[in-house]
Amino acid sequence: QVQLGESGGGLVQPGGSLRLSCAASESIFGFNAMAWYRQAPGKERELVAQITHAGIKDYANYVKGRFTISRDNAKNTVYLQMNSLKPEDTAVYYCHAVRGVDAYWGQGTQVTVSS
Repeated sequence: QVQLGESGGGLVQPGGSLRLSCAASESIFGFNAMAWYRQAPGKERELVAQITHAGIKDYANYVKGRFTISRDNAKNTVYLQMNSLKPEDTAVYYCHAVRGVDAYWGQGTQVTVSS
């Protein structure tokens, strides 16, 4: 069973930055894709950004130009660099990984954007 552990969340002012990390319990090299999702109170979980095994990146329209996803296979870690944060980015951010027919979720990290 793959374990995913997120870190890096917290409270930040509008316009600020945070970098989220997702550390996997084993090599991520064989994962088909890894992604970040988020879920705000009262809303459904939604895809924020995804990176495939081949390094192809995809972003939700509302974060394009502000967020960057990356992966470090040597550290078994995926990152989400979030810049120009807005109050509407407030949510619990979850790491997600797909390997074959199996999918894994982390427990989430809270991001709060507020002055």
